Amino acid sequence: MTCFLASAFLLVLQTYAAPPEFVQAGFDISLDPLDLDPGLLANVSGDVTSSPPPGTSKRAPHSIIIGVRKGGTRALLEMLDIHPEVAAAATEVHFFDWDENYAKGFEWYRELMPYSYPHQITVEKTPGYFTSALAPERICAMNSSIKLLLILRDPAERVISDYTQVYFNRLENHKPVQAIENLLVRNGALNIRYKAIQRSLYDVHMRNWLRHFPLEQIHIVDGDALIRDPLPELQKVERFLNLPPRIVSSNFYFNQTKGFYCIRSDGRERCLHESKGRPHPAVNSTVLQQLRSYLQEHNRTFFRLVKRTFDWQ
Repeated sequence: MTCFLASAFLLVLQTYAAPPEFVQAGFDISLDPLDLDPGLLANVSGDVTSSPPPGTSKRAPHSIIIGVRKGGTRALLEMLDIHPEVAAAATEVHFFDWDENYAKGFEWYRELMPYSYPHQITVEKTPGYFTSALAPERICAMNSSIKLLLILRDPAERVISDYTQVYFNRLENHKPVQAIENLLVRNGALNIRYKAIQRSLYDVHMRNWLRHFPLEQIHIVDGDALIRDPLPELQKVERFLNLPPRIVSSNFYFNQTKGFYCIRSDGRERCLHESKGRPHPAVNSTVLQQLRSYLQEHNRTFFRLVKRTFDWQ
């Protein structure tokens, strides 16, 4: 494992070179602000109390949900937040993947975490970490034994979901939009430089993480299974994080109108933001097959890396 010492992390902020395969593939994973959900650009923890609850403190996260974008990270965090021993950060901090935030230092990052009691674990989620060339080494420098959560879904469906989010964000901001086929295909060939496709090359990004963390420290949540039946996936997460089993089936109910599970906790019911679960556009079948064919070999490589398979087409 190639980590910097945590003490060095606190004293020196370095610029790291991207892994070779990122350069060779011409990767451009930088985010357009329009790609983000509303409110995610605000670097605030959401904790606005004038004084902390007695016996609490702000601590660095014990676990980070590192991605993937449009894989179900918000659903995972909100469902995990049901657990009484979890303190979840309210917003995506983008500390390890945005240089301007990383330059502010570790204390700035810690201050954005929620107040938590000693028996609780703090969890942060920023989906951009998974596809960042820099995040794995930076997180490892902070805490080489941290437990990482990665939620993934069918990579082709993830591409379409990625497009859908950007499409609606651009509409809301009165920006021009393109049909998904025009982004997926250029000059008759699949446009592999399209950022949404690059984010779905799970094997490329996973190799970068495995340079710094053993596979045993990265728990992969099946995002498609989480949608169908949340409880089994969350029970696996509880075990991975060494949490006592507290999340039960009565914490979830299926919302027929929205078409997905919502949360019932502390006498309240809540669903994800209306921007979640938007209908996907119909994609030309030939173009969709091109996309799936291109992703197949990457999927097989990913399965070998993580020593498990997923039901992806």
